[in-house]
Amino acid sequence: MSSQTASGKDNAATRAADSAEVSRTPRVTFYRFIPDSRLPQRADRSAAGSLPTRAFRYCEPVTTAAAFGYYVFPPINFSLIWDGHEVAWTYEGAGEWLPLHTAQYPNFAPYFDERVPEEIRGFSPPFVTALQEPGLVQLWTGIIARTAPGWSLLVRPCANLPRTGAYELYEGIIETDRWFGPLFTNMRLTKTNVPIEFTIDFPVFQVQPLPREALDEQALNGFGVVPEIEALQPEDWDDFYDTVVRPNVAVVRPHGHYATVARKRRKAKAGDATEE
Repeated sequence: MSSQTASGKDNAATRAADSAEVSRTPRVTFYRFIPDSRLPQRADRSAAGSLPTRAFRYCEPVTTAAAFGYYVFPPINFSLIWDGHEVAWTYEGAGEWLPLHTAQYPNFAPYFDERVPEEIRGFSPPFVTALQEPGLVQLWTGIIARTAPGWSLLVRPCANLPRTGAYELYEGIIETDRWFGPLFTNMRLTKTNVPIEFTIDFPVFQVQPLPREALDEQALNGFGVVPEIEALQPEDWDDFYDTVVRPNVAVVRPHGHYATVARKRRKAKAGDATEE
C-alpha cells in the first residue's frame, strides 16, 4: 500500500471520527439557574396539540416548523397589567399588585449569592423588568443556554401556536456559543387595564438553533432572481409539473403526497444515522 493511499485512509478515518464526535455533542445545552424553572422541552409537531387534525396529518411544512426547536417556559405563574403608562405585576403567592421596575425572582438573589464565586455575588439576573419604552417588558426564564461552536439561537414566538392578543414578542438571534448570559425575551404589551397571565404550563417562547453560516451577509445578499416567467428553464417547468400539475390530474389524488415523501426521506436519513 502506498503511503499516499494510507494517508488518505487515515484522513478519512479522522474525518469520520470528528463527525461522530460532533454528532455526540449537544447542539444546545440548557443550564437551569432558578431551581423552580421548568426545563425547556423539544417542540412537537402538533404545536402542543393545537394544530387541526388535517394540518397535522397532511401539512408537512407546518408540522416541521412547529417541531423545529425547543419550548421555553416561565419559571412561575405571574401576571402583568399595563395602564398605558406604568406596568404592575403579581405572582403566585404575592397577594397584591406590585409596581414593576426591575424585579428579582422571589428569593432568588440570596440563593444565587450562596452558590456562585465571590466576584459574581450581587449580580443575579432580574426576572422581569419594565423597560423605558412604554409597554415594553423583558422577561428572563431562569435558563441560560450554550450552543455548539458556530451555532446561534433564534428566540421567537412559538411556531404555529395560537397567540394571545395581549402582547407581542420581539424576535432575536443570540450568538450563544460566545455569549453566556440569561435566556430572555422582550415583549410589547398591547392591551391596557386587563391582567395578562403567564403560566408554567404554557411556553412563553421558542428557541431554534441556527448555523451562523446561514446568517452570513454575503450569502444572504447573493440570492438569485428570475424576474420574468419566460426565463424559466425546461427543468424548472418539469419540477413545477411534478409539484403542482401531476397531483391535480391524477385519477386518484393522494392526500399529503409531499408529507409522505418528506417523512420517508426523514426516516431513511434517521436509519442511516443509526447504522453509522
